[in-house]
Amino acid sequence: MFSKVYFSNFRSRSQGENKNRKIKQLFDSAGFGEFLTENEITAIKLHFGEKGNDSFLKPVLVTSVVEKTLEYNVKPFLTDTNTLYYGSRHNAVDHLQTAITNGFAYAVTGVPVIIADGICGDNWIPVNVGLKHFSKVKIAGDIKKSDSMLVLSHFKGHGMCGFGGAIKNLAMGCASAPGKIEQHQCSKPLITDNCNGCGTCIGSCPVSVMALVGGKAVIDMQGCIACNNCLSTCPQSAIELNSDSLPEFMERMVEYACGAVKNKEGKVGYINFLMDITPDCDCEAFSDAPIVPDIGVMASIDPVALDKASYDLVNQQAGLENSLLGDHHHHGGDKFKGVWENVDGMVLLEYAEEIGMGFQKYELITL
Repeated sequence: MFSKVYFSNFRSRSQGENKNRKIKQLFDSAGFGEFLTENEITAIKLHFGEKGNDSFLKPVLVTSVVEKTLEYNVKPFLTDTNTLYYGSRHNAVDHLQTAITNGFAYAVTGVPVIIADGICGDNWIPVNVGLKHFSKVKIAGDIKKSDSMLVLSHFKGHGMCGFGGAIKNLAMGCASAPGKIEQHQCSKPLITDNCNGCGTCIGSCPVSVMALVGGKAVIDMQGCIACNNCLSTCPQSAIELNSDSLPEFMERMVEYACGAVKNKEGKVGYINFLMDITPDCDCEAFSDAPIVPDIGVMASIDPVALDKASYDLVNQQAGLENSLLGDHHHHGGDKFKGVWENVDGMVLLEYAEEIGMGFQKYELITL
């Protein structure tokens, strides 16, 4: 079966071809208005960007989607969940401040920002999924209670799943803090022989399960919550993830993505923004150079087809020099493996199709 994916590039030579208008055309073509009902509460799920990051979705583009929803007299709100790691979005107070600093203020978008899992990440509702890794998942309460949802994703690379798109936005982005821990539990950081015992990582551990023993850092794995703070703080790059654990991690993510949209069948639309395609997630407090040129925007009601089409369009591009892309620069080369050679993002798409979230085969309709 083929799912329809709608695409618009970024070429513009007149006022009638600007990005905002193209996003609204995608909204209409993908049929999002067909599942929006007057007075219902509509979650617009996105990533507000970590403080210091500058590649997250531009608020002015998000506003285009907000304006379309208001045509249907729904009650939209912008939303995300708190992070497991200790950064500028670990609790709702800091998260809201970061969102406002990054431009997602009511004065800009015209709708409120609500952090869906509460002040400290404990507002969640169990959702039955009955799958391989989880029988139930812990979904943020305010996302679960919304009537419909639009998922806006900045498509980019990711060190643990190769790429981040609609499915990752659902999986990690709609999970409460305990749910994020459940997804990460199979893939905890490992100390390599490169550790010189500097102790920098010790202070970065939010649950104090790291110590120096015999001049080397060690982790109490039983207490580790797999937030991976230590990976980004180690000055020697002496902490890494076991790549053998990543396929299971991706499957766990997919099961959470399934739970995020359960009971919203036919009431969820997805838009991927293929711009500023950086090697890393917007959770990083920095933004590396893009690995390919900006491509365009895509929309679908099938998140699997949308992510697969986005992946394919990225790979059709020639890789950019002076980026983190170490290989596969040629047209058709796998750009995400060119950055994260030990990560196969296809695992995520294959499992999502296997459990019935959508189809990898798609019909690309260019507007």
